[in-house]
Amino acid sequence: MKLNKKAALVVSALALAGLLTSCTGSSGSTTSGPISEFPSSWDDEITIDVFDGLANYMGVQEGWFAKIVKDKFNMKLNIIAPNVAGGGDTLYNTRVTAGDLGDLIITDKGQKLDELIEGGLVIDAADYYPAMKNTARFDQAVEHLNDGADGTYGFPSSVSSLKPTDPSEGLDPTFGAYVRWDLYKAAGYPELDTLEDLLPTLKKMQDLEPTAPNGQKTYGISLFKDWDGNMMNNAKQPTTYYGYDELGFVLAKADGSDYQGILDDDGQYLRTLKFFYDANQLGLVDPDSTTQNYDTLFTKYQNGQVLYGFWPWLAQSAYNTAENTAAGKGFMLAPIADQNIFSYGAEAYGGKQVFAIGSKAEDPERIAAFIDWLYSPEGALANNSQTQGAAGPEGLTWELDGDEPALTEFGEQVFLEGDAEVPAEWGGGSYIDGTSTLNISAVLPIDVDPNTGYPYSYKFWPSYQALVQTPLSEDWKSKTDGASSTIEYLQANDQLLVAPGASYAAPADSSEIETLRNQVKAVIVQYSWQMVFAESEAKFDSLLAELQEQAKGLGYDDVLEFDLTNAKDQNAQREAVTKAFAG
Repeated sequence: MKLNKKAALVVSALALAGLLTSCTGSSGSTTSGPISEFPSSWDDEITIDVFDGLANYMGVQEGWFAKIVKDKFNMKLNIIAPNVAGGGDTLYNTRVTAGDLGDLIITDKGQKLDELIEGGLVIDAADYYPAMKNTARFDQAVEHLNDGADGTYGFPSSVSSLKPTDPSEGLDPTFGAYVRWDLYKAAGYPELDTLEDLLPTLKKMQDLEPTAPNGQKTYGISLFKDWDGNMMNNAKQPTTYYGYDELGFVLAKADGSDYQGILDDDGQYLRTLKFFYDANQLGLVDPDSTTQNYDTLFTKYQNGQVLYGFWPWLAQSAYNTAENTAAGKGFMLAPIADQNIFSYGAEAYGGKQVFAIGSKAEDPERIAAFIDWLYSPEGALANNSQTQGAAGPEGLTWELDGDEPALTEFGEQVFLEGDAEVPAEWGGGSYIDGTSTLNISAVLPIDVDPNTGYPYSYKFWPSYQALVQTPLSEDWKSKTDGASSTIEYLQANDQLLVAPGASYAAPADSSEIETLRNQVKAVIVQYSWQMVFAESEAKFDSLLAELQEQAKGLGYDDVLEFDLTNAKDQNAQREAVTKAFAG
């Protein structure tokens, strides 16, 4: 965890400005030596400030999760959320300047954690680590995170006992071409040899249902601009169907076999722009695409106005309600014959965020105990319990039926119907409102609970899968050789390309690269949208030529060279972690 050049400059500048003078004390542990176990109870109630870069809630944690934390640690969690406060890094910088970011800190590994260590804002928790028996299950990830540091300053997120070559997503991949399966069925299950075969199929589907139940016109494809960055985000998505993911201006294949610049003539990005152009020529693209945001798009999916989705977590979560699926309606993965979908491998060394203990914490030992609990089966089940996550507390949402876990009646209400009122003895209130607001997993929900032998995620349990069989899922299974999940189908057909989880973090752009990138990506995004909605193929081609010329003139090649180096370094780390965890 050596301080990179840019991070060192940031810290030096802060120190020279006198901004870290209030935190110049030792960042070492406050114990008199290593401890072997934590207390079984805590006498005095405390409230800790949790600075959480991922949280979408500001204030004191409430509900059933708060009650568990209070009962176990006599502690309340006051969540400080820059996402809610707004202003980008303003809240972070203000609190760093004051020398007290928080008692428990959830932030990015790499540059930010390096800055906090160098500035003395986090403690070395090495003396507590011998007592952190649950965390020690993932000791290799902890050691890797703190490699190069002179202590144990951070604890990794999203760890698991899975191999880095195992997919991390669960039952569905992150990416995939999802179509309204009921209309695909009505169209006669057309064969889809490649991505481009989706277009005539979507046209047939649109003709079968030209108007949604709300009276609005249906479209095969609907787009949005919210997430545009180095490129048009929506145009990146179909490249993942062929094993690519982005790293700056590079599309890198999961297995390291190919690297493409996004403006390569024969590359996947331009292929997707042409795919969208052709779709628009067929009347398949929603004309609101250039002005709507994600929330508006989500509502359109809910209303049945869109027939194709980039991701299962958009299309299915919006439209696949109990009512629709019982009627045989819903989004399912399209069986494209040549797809090889990119999958994120389980992060053997943890995810992009970390837990750390603030140097001004009054009771760092208790915070260390809380962090350790998050890695325990009880903590993983509770902290990760959301509609897409773990099963929640045993005895409330689930119980053992013989040797197999099964949802309780209350759990079925929560996870099948959307929510339920929590019994008073568990804290009362809405279950969903009472879930953990940390918004970070210490352990992946798909990891196996050592107490039951089943994943923390209830969606993997045979008892749950039996509950959610519908006419929609049965029809999809009949066309996919009886596959019980999308991941199973893709693996059985050798159509899933897993990028080994190496916990890679690209180095920060230099000021020169950052300047070039900002001006180039603006041009790429602008022209990409214009090309999709070009009035003719000749105009599409002329816009492409202008884009390539302007981008190169603004420094595209220099940024591409930097990103290509990073992409190859990323692959080297993937190869190394695969070798390290082989066997």
